[in-house]
Amino acid sequence: MERLLRVGVFALCLLPAGWLVYAAGSGGLGPDPAESIMHLSGEWSLRMLLLTLLVPLLRRWTGWSAWLKLRRMLGLYAFFYACTHLVSFCHFYVGWTPSILVEELAERPYITAGFAAWLLMLPLAITSTRGMQRRLRRNWQRLHYLVYPVALLACGHLLWQARSDIGEALAYTTVVVALLGWRLWRFAGQRQPAAAR
Repeated sequence: MERLLRVGVFALCLLPAGWLVYAAGSGGLGPDPAESIMHLSGEWSLRMLLLTLLVPLLRRWTGWSAWLKLRRMLGLYAFFYACTHLVSFCHFYVGWTPSILVEELAERPYITAGFAAWLLMLPLAITSTRGMQRRLRRNWQRLHYLVYPVALLACGHLLWQARSDIGEALAYTTVVVALLGWRLWRFAGQRQPAAAR
């Protein structure tokens, strides 16, 4: 059952990438394909991040530990779509010119926030293996708390570039803040008995 769940979730997470490839080849990305690829890859990266943050809550609600086995897969998919987002930006808008990239980072806060989120995701992806988890031990969990600032930076990236319609960005941000608040509440509850002793 757990294996079937993992295979199913893997396939579902791959569907947006498959649709992007199909749409790009069939001319289904609209009048500005570059913008569509940028928007959709970034959006799916954030959605995967939200699902990753939701896993501990689902595990607590259902009591089913199999949810935790999906967290690494979801996190890696979030990084995959973030890399697609970054690569499409560098290819379509920067032309792989370092000076233009530096200029964009300096002048546009939303690009700075997005790039910072990607940089913080990089060590999470590198250390996602079981071998790295064994080597880092307790430091592995501390390192992977970076997923929360990554999600906040991603929401900031989306909010900064939104113009008239910020409803979608606010919805994502509200979910991230709620999940972070729940995590902090749980952390405070775990520390309180120790402090009372």
